Amino acid sequence: MTTDAIEVILHQTVQAAAEKKAHRIVALDLRAISTVVDYYVVCHGNSEPQVQAIVQEIRKTMGEVGVVVRGIEGMLVARWVLIDLGDVVVHVFHKEERDYYNIERVWADAPQVHFP
Repeated sequence: MTTDAIEVILHQTVQAAAEKKAHRIVALDLRAISTVVDYYVVCHGNSEPQVQAIVQEIRKTMGEVGVVVRGIEGMLVARWVLIDLGDVVVHVFHKEERDYYNIERVWADAPQVHFP
């Protein structure tokens, strides 16, 4: 996949999460430190229904732009949902789990991607 296509997926993912009022949306550029994935998007909702709504909006948006969602894990419990979009992986947390796992700290060497 081209860099431009990956960046479109990244941007669309962030917009979809924002549409459902996701909190503290962070995009991490892992290209220089990971061979597995190019970007992580991390965000959270304040309740299980909000987490599910964020995930559903991202899934819907990806379908609209023709991106195959390779997998979704954790949707039933909705405390930490992982969405595999290939070169972009999205972590949608419940606020309590995000605070506990602090995944941004694990990838502290990764630069953040900022959107206008």
